[in-house]
Amino acid sequence: MDTMEKPAVSKVSEVATKTTKSTPAVSDGTLLTEAQILQMTEKDYMNEAQLAFFKARLQQLERDLLKNAGETTEHLRETVLVPDPADRATIEEEHALELRTRDRERKLLKKVQQSIASIDAGEYGWCEETGEPIGIPRLLARPTATLSLEAQQRRELKQKLYGD
Repeated sequence: MDTMEKPAVSKVSEVATKTTKSTPAVSDGTLLTEAQILQMTEKDYMNEAQLAFFKARLQQLERDLLKNAGETTEHLRETVLVPDPADRATIEEEHALELRTRDRERKLLKKVQQSIASIDAGEYGWCEETGEPIGIPRLLARPTATLSLEAQQRRELKQKLYGD
């Protein structure tokens, strides 16, 4: 597996997009890339190679999120006493922003772990509402997606109309 060190990422959106592009070797020894997965036919949808690709991507995302959480804990322990109220307020605001970011990442981590569990259960890649394929491009953009694009749009419209 590609074990290159990556710089710490401070935003959930950056974490979601800064994952490795290659995956570990599949049973036949080949490495898959996003381009290879996109070129596969519909009958190959969620085959062993694709599941291995997404599982590796999700596991890398999980490691990145856990690493960020550990770094935040260490950073917040480094308490600096600053006599200037303006500097103290700036430090407190930075800590509050970091904690909000980690809270979003905590929620994303839960979704990542659920996605890994759905791969293990053989349910990954299929819409929870309709049972239709979610689609490779959508899963590449958002590996934790549980709804097809159409089902997600319907849900968002319903929330907008009814305030759910």
